[in-house]
Amino acid sequence: QVQLVESGGGLVQPGGSLRLSCAASGSIFSRYNMAWYRQAPGQQRELVARISTGGVINYADSVKGRFTISRDYAKNTVYLQMNSLKPEDTAVYYCNQENLWATYWGQGTQVTVSS
Repeated sequence: QVQLVESGGGLVQPGGSLRLSCAASGSIFSRYNMAWYRQAPGQQRELVARISTGGVINYADSVKGRFTISRDYAKNTVYLQMNSLKPEDTAVYYCNQENLWATYWGQGTQVTVSS
């Protein structure tokens, strides 16, 4: 049974930082691309950052230069370092694991950027 467990969300002031973690279990981590998505109230879920099995990284334009995605194969974990946070980054952040044959989602973690 595949499980993706996110952690690290919370309330932060504008300009602050958070690091999200997503621990994967029940699958062969190295065979999956990993990504972070987010969904704000009343909006569609959108891709934030993605790291492929080969290490190719893509970011949404809105987070380039502020967010960094990485993965630790030894810990089966993917991270999202978020710096210079803005109120518009407020959303539920979801971990995603996918390849040609399957897609899995975590339960989400709330990130709120507010003074």
